[in-house]
Amino acid sequence: MRLWQIEQWVLEPVAVQREVLQDLVTSAQYTEIGRRYGFSKLFSIKAFKQAVPIHEYDDLKPYINRIKQGEENLLWNTPINWFAKSSGTTSDKSKFIPVSEESLQDCHYRGAKDVLTLYYQFHPESDLLTGKGLVIGGSHTINQLNEEVQYGDLSAVLLQNSPLWSNWIRTPELHIALLDDWEDKIEKLANNTIHENVTSISGVTTWTLVLIRRILQMTGKNCLLDVWPSLELYIHGGVSFTPYREQFAKLIGGNINYLEMYNASEGFFAAQDYPGEDGMLLFTNHGIFMEFMPAEEYGKPDPQTIGLSEVVKGRNYALVISTNGGLWRYLLGDTIQFTSLKPYRIKVSGRLKHFINAFGEEVIVDNADKAIVSAAEKSGAVVNDYTAGPVYFEEHTNGAHEWLIEFEKEPADISLFARELDKALQEVNSDYEAKRYKDIALRLPLVNSVPKGLFTSWLRRKGKLGGQHKVPRLCNDRRYIDEIHQMLAAGES
Repeated sequence: MRLWQIEQWVLEPVAVQREVLQDLVTSAQYTEIGRRYGFSKLFSIKAFKQAVPIHEYDDLKPYINRIKQGEENLLWNTPINWFAKSSGTTSDKSKFIPVSEESLQDCHYRGAKDVLTLYYQFHPESDLLTGKGLVIGGSHTINQLNEEVQYGDLSAVLLQNSPLWSNWIRTPELHIALLDDWEDKIEKLANNTIHENVTSISGVTTWTLVLIRRILQMTGKNCLLDVWPSLELYIHGGVSFTPYREQFAKLIGGNINYLEMYNASEGFFAAQDYPGEDGMLLFTNHGIFMEFMPAEEYGKPDPQTIGLSEVVKGRNYALVISTNGGLWRYLLGDTIQFTSLKPYRIKVSGRLKHFINAFGEEVIVDNADKAIVSAAEKSGAVVNDYTAGPVYFEEHTNGAHEWLIEFEKEPADISLFARELDKALQEVNSDYEAKRYKDIALRLPLVNSVPKGLFTSWLRRKGKLGGQHKVPRLCNDRRYIDEIHQMLAAGES
């Protein structure tokens, strides 16, 4: 039954998206924002886009603050009892994303069920549900705003609202999953799960690696399949898996399945539907209406968006969403590219504010991840984490990019790594290649190895350790690079 439902929205995604928008607008027509923009008179996508401006978080923040104080019918027509606290790396301020009952049931949980359905379609012999799923969630502290309203990160909200039976097929125990101290949490996660029959793992890649290494250290085993012989699936998202694929293969010690999901505080957007496919199937019937803003429109006074029927493969789009949690034409901040148009599949290419374009080179995170993998392969290195930023023109030198890299395995020759990184960037980005021509605008990248654990210390210092918090890959100024250099100079590593 569920597979048939999936096939319907895969076959008719444009029509389904039109219906989703009409349902959203009809539901919210008597809310404060619905009356403000005349939702009751909006009968087409064109009219909706003309009436409602694109919003960033600060535009909706006055409504959200009032909802947090207990007011209703502002952004959505049913009570908002939960907020997903989202703290992106682009801002030190937390965002509180409203989570309605509809967004829980019709978006997040429906998305998870569809992922499971798609997985079993291609792996009918799977023993996934005969064991337990290890969930490495975020920082799970639940906080009470008032008698009715609570907040936590998305993992906490989903865990607290999931049905009782889900506890039987999930590990660790809830009180461990809810721990906020990540060093303590990793220890307890390891101790609590090594004797379970774990068949799947889901979590942010960097923290999953930390846990796997700790489990192998505690058990004395050579690979994870020696600890959990029935392990068959790793579900990942949040950061690109590309730089970590080789490390996972070595630590796991055998063939398992990998599945990428695109699930954020704002909604469940996509998941890998076909093994080995480059891209994730766009989820079009999950309470979210999507528009696509060409990246070059960002920052214009009246940025234009297009619909699904107009997108092209390989172009960078910023995702604009209207949701059954009360976000209206909300600029998510992620950039995506379409890898397929029949069906619609996407990959996350970066963040609107995570890029380097100090010299017109337009390097995005997807470029950087691919170049890091290539340089590591060519130089025999293994990379744990990295960040990069510009080095500005000085009197006698032209510009460059500075890369701070935490290696699991150092390259024998770091200058070779730098050359291979540069070569790979030129291969995947023609703008970068043009700026590197004869060193006219950009010289060879400056690659500096930093001590193991430095990025963890940096995130801890910023109050962003654990869970969904990630090291920002690229920045168009030197704020992150300079912060880390200051830590190194002070001996904080």
